[in-house]
Amino acid sequence: MPNKIVIAITGASGALYAKALLDSLKQIPAQYEAVGVIMSDNAKTVWETELGNQDYLNYPFDFYHKMDFNAPFASGSAQYNIMFVVPCSMGTLGRIAAGVSDDLTTRAADVILKERRKLILVARETPYNLIHIRNMETVTLAGGIICPATPSFYSLPTTLEEVAMTVVARMMDLAGLDIKTYRWSTNQ
Repeated sequence: MPNKIVIAITGASGALYAKALLDSLKQIPAQYEAVGVIMSDNAKTVWETELGNQDYLNYPFDFYHKMDFNAPFASGSAQYNIMFVVPCSMGTLGRIAAGVSDDLTTRAADVILKERRKLILVARETPYNLIHIRNMETVTLAGGIICPATPSFYSLPTTLEEVAMTVVARMMDLAGLDIKTYRWSTNQ
């Protein structure tokens, strides 16, 4: 069965990571049945500030309001099996770790965790304080994956987009999606 994917874009800095993920998913439509996107108002502001556009309006995915609890992935019965929170603000991380389902992002994350599916949080903050670290531990113990927005450089990226793709490729690998990307020792 093809994947059903939820993408939550929060207001943390790092809109380029969300854009790179959306662009990458457009390239592999055979690997998913549905993509639902939740984008907070702050995420839209950050996207417009950091990327200088409103291109998030141009993606062929289903967008849901942050309070739309009728979205299919608000229930485990819809069988969405992958969720990315990219970038993941520390506030969102904290609410997920505490089990506070006060909006569609945190409800969807709660559903993904309770159904033992793949929740990948792309933490975008530096430095981390002890509360952040403990929240990451809690989510990890509950079955989530913390994938910090920490790029790699051994592929010798030359643009900001290529740097962001080092993180997005890792996220997609963690989700089990088949992508073409730089692989250590096979591309040298």
